[in-house]
Amino acid sequence: MTGPLVPFREFVLKVHSRCDLACDHCYVYEHADQSWLTRPKVISDEAISWTARRLAEHATTHALPSVTVILHGGEPLLAGPARLRRVCEELGSALNGIAELDLRIHTNGVQLSPRYLDLFDEFHVRVGISLDGDRAANDRHRRYADGRSSHPMVLRAVGLLREERYRHLDLGLLCTVDVRNDPVAVHDALAALEPPLVDFLLPHATWDDPPPRPDGSPTAYADWLLTVFDRWTEQGRPMPVRMFSSVLSTLGGGPSLTESLGLAPTDLVVIETDGTLEQVDSLKSAYEGAAATGFDVFRNTLDEVAAHPGVRARQLGLAGVGDTCRRCPIVRSCGGGLYTHRYRSDRAPGGGGGFDNPSVYCADLTALIRGVEERTAAAAESPALRSSEALLAAHQELTRTLLAVLHDTLDGRGGRLWDDAWRLAAEAEADPAGADALDAVLAHPYTRTWLVEALEDVDAGRGLPEAAAGRFAATVAAAAVRAGLDLPVPVAYRDGSLHLPTLGTVLLDGPPGRGTAVVRPEGRGGFLVRGAEAAPGAERRVAHGEPEGPHWLPVRTLRRAPAPVLPLDDLDPFRDRYDAPATGRLDAAEADAWTRRIADAWALLADAVPDQAAEAARTLTALTPLSAGAAEPGRHGPGALGVGPAADAEALARGILGGARRAKLRALGEVTDLYALDGTWEHRTPWGSEHVPFSRLLTETFERAGLGLYDPRFLMGVPEAIDMIENAAEVTVDGKQLIAAVRKEISGTRSTAGKNPDRVLPLSGPSPDMPAADRKMTVE
Repeated sequence: MTGPLVPFREFVLKVHSRCDLACDHCYVYEHADQSWLTRPKVISDEAISWTARRLAEHATTHALPSVTVILHGGEPLLAGPARLRRVCEELGSALNGIAELDLRIHTNGVQLSPRYLDLFDEFHVRVGISLDGDRAANDRHRRYADGRSSHPMVLRAVGLLREERYRHLDLGLLCTVDVRNDPVAVHDALAALEPPLVDFLLPHATWDDPPPRPDGSPTAYADWLLTVFDRWTEQGRPMPVRMFSSVLSTLGGGPSLTESLGLAPTDLVVIETDGTLEQVDSLKSAYEGAAATGFDVFRNTLDEVAAHPGVRARQLGLAGVGDTCRRCPIVRSCGGGLYTHRYRSDRAPGGGGGFDNPSVYCADLTALIRGVEERTAAAAESPALRSSEALLAAHQELTRTLLAVLHDTLDGRGGRLWDDAWRLAAEAEADPAGADALDAVLAHPYTRTWLVEALEDVDAGRGLPEAAAGRFAATVAAAAVRAGLDLPVPVAYRDGSLHLPTLGTVLLDGPPGRGTAVVRPEGRGGFLVRGAEAAPGAERRVAHGEPEGPHWLPVRTLRRAPAPVLPLDDLDPFRDRYDAPATGRLDAAEADAWTRRIADAWALLADAVPDQAAEAARTLTALTPLSAGAAEPGRHGPGALGVGPAADAEALARGILGGARRAKLRALGEVTDLYALDGTWEHRTPWGSEHVPFSRLLTETFERAGLGLYDPRFLMGVPEAIDMIENAAEVTVDGKQLIAAVRKEISGTRSTAGKNPDRVLPLSGPSPDMPAADRKMTVE
């Protein structure tokens, strides 16, 4: 087994090995493993003490911030209040000062009383109760040995937990699915109890002992669960449902929320009443001894158990599922199903022995995940996918969030310049014009550059960079100037240069080095800069719309139709995060030449692909001249595009179009998950021979599709790549929505898929008129 050892964070502690009910679907008493017969009924003092010691040892070794212990059985309440108190005291004492203890108990509820709940309140033990639905559903399996119903007693227990004094202890309800029960009645009965969570479990089964299917349907369990899902949605999702939440999370690119689904490694171990350490309890459904490790708390550390081959097999993620599952597009959501449900003995027909098989519920899991996706894809789609305006709004919110996170992380350690800027930003926002102006300056794509770099430095313990504090102050000053607020703002300058983002650079007289000045707005767009400290006499007054002069370099604006009106930013100190170096300040003739080249290229785009040109105009917010290359988004926020001195208008048009596509895809990826587990699988692109991760396949496909609208030769292989993406395990719901839009985008074009692979056009670099043998795709 390869990969790092995964420490245990969750421990199931069996405090009693017998039960007061005779549920005929119980994996402990009714399935293959009958080891409960040889175990003591109640856990001993010695086993409790050694368990506490092992947990503290494990938490210390792995610096675990918290440890979850679930008191279990049999029926754990049969251990009695005194024994449960002893368990809580020993565990709490051992972990005190080492890790937070999250204590839980899972019970059938029939013994629950205020006496127990007062004890649980004292030790913060939260309570989960098993209940299979209404009385008819619950009585199908959960009865006393003499056949009596347990339903009234369970409802009484749930009622106790709903009382105000105990409500904070309520973990929710666990319901085992039986497809003979009415799914709507089960849902409504559970929802009526207002639980904080419902956890639906598929009955434990293997290929040797498959689940009952009364109507013979291979998707009976999916059909049942989807009926519950529909009712749950119709009722406004009255409570969280772990299985549904997990599927929705993984479809959207998030983590699995339950052991029974997803590829997250297991971090759970079971401690029996005799102190033996076992794998997950559900393995008792597979065969006698399936859960055994040969270890116990008296002689073995928990690290020894974590290294056990059986435990490691459930910690390998994708490598831990069979070949069939690894190739399946829904494996990221289902994870091959619960490990136990994959078991097949050598005697069972079909497949190989052991756990290297799809789940016995494979068809159900596929239908369930696809069914949830079909029902939720449209509603779950990120607004950023629907419009450029929503994409920019999402990024504006993200930028403000990053700024707030940075301020909170600094926790008063940002220095005087930062603190003054934060206070003055709040004053600016109190004025509607100031709030709009601050939004406009924060929306500059280079804001994201310094914010992200500052967060990285602070998180790494290097402190707030001086340049970041200065930039934030300059941002607030620029907003105050734009809004014409009476708000003097202290700012920092270096070597006599003070840059106000979106406005320009003021050049101050004085000795070289750094210093502080105050920017005082004078009417809307004009301002006065008065130097302090290093150059107390330096003073510059800049009027609104003042042209370039010896002491003022304004940010130029591109104003030549049909190109959009855009800043041509050759001043910003943070503009150099492109692959190609940024130019210095352009002189008037150079700036005019750049403007003409961009306008000529844009004329070609507006004529050939007007919709694409219009979208690029809506999403681009700053162009920066580069010394080489065609066009690239660089490592900046959305809207930035570095433009190089392309050979001709045709090459520049392709560069702008390709760069705008890359910029848009990057911007989308920052506000919504288009894929997950990138790099876990590899894909061979239809236009190349190398195997690439999903992110590169998506990026190249998205860019080629856009370029193909301008030059159909770029479409070679794009339809095939779209098929690959739609059926990839990595793609999320939003990723599928995006690629569906791309398919629609190119639907009216002439595809060159599969024709003459030597005619592959490069995404950047030389002209497409080069010899075919030299046309190999390059990626910047």
